Amino acid sequence: MARHDIYESPLASRNASREMLEIWSPQKKFGLWRRLWVELARCEKELGLERITDEAIRQMEANVDNIDFARAAEHEKRLRHDVMAHVYTFEEVAPAAKGIIHLGATSQFVGCNADLIILREALTLVARRLAAAIDALGTFAQQWKDLPTLGYTHYQPAQLTTVGKRACLWAQDLALDLEEVEYRLQTLRFRGVKGTTGTQASFLALFDGDHSKCEKLDRMVAERFGFKETFAVTGQTYPRKVDAAIINTIAGVAASVHRICNDIRLLAGMKQIEEPFEENQIGSSAMAYKRNPMRCERATGLARFVISLANSPLATAAEQWFERTLDDSSNRRLSLPEPFLAIDGALLILINVARGLVVYPKVIESYVNAELPFMATEEILMAGTKAGGDRQELHELVRRHSQAAAAEVKMNGKPNDLIDRLKADPAFAKVNLDDVLDARKYVGRAPQQVDSFIAEVVTPIRQRYAEHLNQSADLKV
Repeated sequence: MARHDIYESPLASRNASREMLEIWSPQKKFGLWRRLWVELARCEKELGLERITDEAIRQMEANVDNIDFARAAEHEKRLRHDVMAHVYTFEEVAPAAKGIIHLGATSQFVGCNADLIILREALTLVARRLAAAIDALGTFAQQWKDLPTLGYTHYQPAQLTTVGKRACLWAQDLALDLEEVEYRLQTLRFRGVKGTTGTQASFLALFDGDHSKCEKLDRMVAERFGFKETFAVTGQTYPRKVDAAIINTIAGVAASVHRICNDIRLLAGMKQIEEPFEENQIGSSAMAYKRNPMRCERATGLARFVISLANSPLATAAEQWFERTLDDSSNRRLSLPEPFLAIDGALLILINVARGLVVYPKVIESYVNAELPFMATEEILMAGTKAGGDRQELHELVRRHSQAAAAEVKMNGKPNDLIDRLKADPAFAKVNLDDVLDARKYVGRAPQQVDSFIAEVVTPIRQRYAEHLNQSADLKV
C-alpha cells in the first residue's frame, strides 16, 4: 500500500516502467551479489580450493533470492558496511558457506560487477524502447510521406517538405541513439576478479602463487555472467569513465526525445499535428477549451532532467584518487539509476505519442497556401521567361508584387494575394499561374527519401527488435 506521509520519487510512481524499476531494485542488486558469490566459490573450487564444499555451494544456491533485508539493515547499522552486512546475512541462511563467502574478494567484486550487469540490462531495455519508438515513427512517416507541409529554418517559413519526411528526421535521431546504445552494449566489459587494488594479490595467495589460475578465475567468472571480456587492469573499481560514457549516451537519447516532443508541441500550437487526447482528458482547470500537449511536455521535462545529470558521472570519473576513493558510492546510487528511470518514462511517452499522432491536413494546407505563392516565384519567373519575357524585368515585377502582398499580410492581416496581383499584370498573361500552385511540385524527393529511410534504416531495426516492437506504452498517469 502506498505511503502518503513520506516522499516517494515520481520517477518510480509516475514515470518509469515496472521492468526498469525491477532492474534497479534492491532485490536485483543484492540477488546479483549472492549470485556473484556463488560463482566465485564454484570457480575457486573448480580451480582446486578444497575448503569450498559442495554443501556450501548448494546452500548458497538455494538462498540467492532468500534475502532478509531487515536483517541486512541491522547488520549494516552495526557495521557501517553494506557488503559485510550482506555477507553475514547470507551466511546465516547458508551456514556451510561461512568463511568462504567472499573468499579473496573485495567489496567491489560484487559492487562493480553487479552494477555492470544491471547497466547491461538497463541499456538493453532502452534499446528496445528506442526500437519501438523508431518503428512507430516509421509507420507514421510512411503514412504521411506525400503530404506537403511548410518547412521551417530559423523557425521561419522555408521550402516545403512533407509530414512524413519530417518524422524521418525525428526517427533518424533515435536511430543514431540506438547505434550508440548498441555500441555501449557491445563494448561493455566485466570488472572481473581483481582483488583489493586490482593486483589479484589475494587470489595469487589462495592459489599458492599460480598466476595462470588467477587469470583463469577472472575469465571463468566473467563468462558465467555472459561477458566476453574483462578490463585488462583495474584499481579497486572498474573505470568510472564507463559510467560517464553510458550516462552521456542516455543523455543523448534525452536530447532526441526533447527535440521531437518540442517539435510536436510547436505543431500543436499551430493546430497542424497533435498528440493523443482522451475523451475525458482535461487540458486546463480554468480554460475548458484547451487541449494542452501534456504528454510531450512531460517527456521534455524528463529529458531535461536526464541531460542535467550527464555531468555528475564525469565529475566522479575526474575525482577518482589513485586506486579508488569512496565519494563515488553515494553519488552513483543516484546518478546511475535516475537517468535510466527518467529516460524510460520519457521513451514510453514518446512511443505512446508516436503511435497516436493526430494530423490535420486542412490546417497544414492552409499554412502551405499562405506561403506557397512566395515559394512559387522562381518557377513563375522561369515560366515567364520561357513565354518570351525578359528575365530581369520579370524579376523586378515579382519583387515588387511580393513585397506589396507581404505588406498586406503583415500590416492588414489579409490573405496572401500575390497570385492575384500577378494575374492582373499583363507581363504574366501567358503564364498558367494556377498550375504553379500545386504544392507537390515543391517537396523535391521527400516522399522518395521516406521510402529509402524506411528501407535502409527502419526495416533493419524492425528485424533486429521484432519481438519488442509491440511493447505496451500505456502511461501510469
